[in-house]
Amino acid sequence: MNISETLERLAEAISIPDVVICTVGTVLFAVWLVKSSFGRDALADSVPRRNNMPAHLPFVLLFIWFVLIGTGALLTTGLVDSLEEWQGAFVDNAVVCASGAAATVVIIFLARAHFARRLKGFGLNVKTIHKDIFGAVINLLAAWPFVTGAIALTFLLGLLTKGPEFEIERHESLTQIGAYEQTPLRILIAVVAVVVAPLLEEMLFRGLFQTTIRSLLAESRLGKRLGNSWAVPWLSILIASGLFATVHAYAGHWPALFVLGICMGYAYEKSGSLFRPIFIHALFNTTSVIAAFYQ
Repeated sequence: MNISETLERLAEAISIPDVVICTVGTVLFAVWLVKSSFGRDALADSVPRRNNMPAHLPFVLLFIWFVLIGTGALLTTGLVDSLEEWQGAFVDNAVVCASGAAATVVIIFLARAHFARRLKGFGLNVKTIHKDIFGAVINLLAAWPFVTGAIALTFLLGLLTKGPEFEIERHESLTQIGAYEQTPLRILIAVVAVVVAPLLEEMLFRGLFQTTIRSLLAESRLGKRLGNSWAVPWLSILIASGLFATVHAYAGHWPALFVLGICMGYAYEKSGSLFRPIFIHALFNTTSVIAAFYQ
């Protein structure tokens, strides 16, 4: 497959709404660059979240989450084998939903115990929700050209290296939405994607991992050398975003998830509210679910 054919295939995948949204997002990002001195001043007013968490705690919670999913899958193996395919998919998603909800409750309990000002110090203050919804829309729009660009670059490299049959693998849940028409399954998948996953993953990767990484960096020799530089919060965002991307099963999704993680990490550091990255995550997943329904 030559370059011209590859670019033609890539152009076919780009729709007019994509172009419009990316144009709006590019303008918003350009305004942000000018106002923030190319990002250097963007997090000048961002302060570390005071906490007494041990550094290993986020990893323990990540392990607990995986154990809950694995245990639930093992316990339901026999049940799934005796059901119709869509019912088996429903049980699998119910396990993910239940394990995610349980892990979320554990995180909330631990955040109350380890953060100064408890859940408010963690970033869960219901009084900021109205601001965070609007801020989430703006943040996601500004990041959208880069998320789209990461997807396009992944697709382009896949076409060049693996040939014209290459497709970025779809998430299993989105595939199930297209494969099965049963309403209960589709509703459950939407709940997992739009509610459970954003709540759990943002509390874990932004609330715990990013906070812990920033604290460790600030106390390290590098952090002391940098002082109150903008580099420490940005480094914590980059590291947490890399971890967030790579725990997902589909390697083809990693570049876009890394970019999205940076957007959500910035939103958390800038606003101090965990609701903002949760809403960004929920909005992004909502677009994926809606696209799966129509496709």
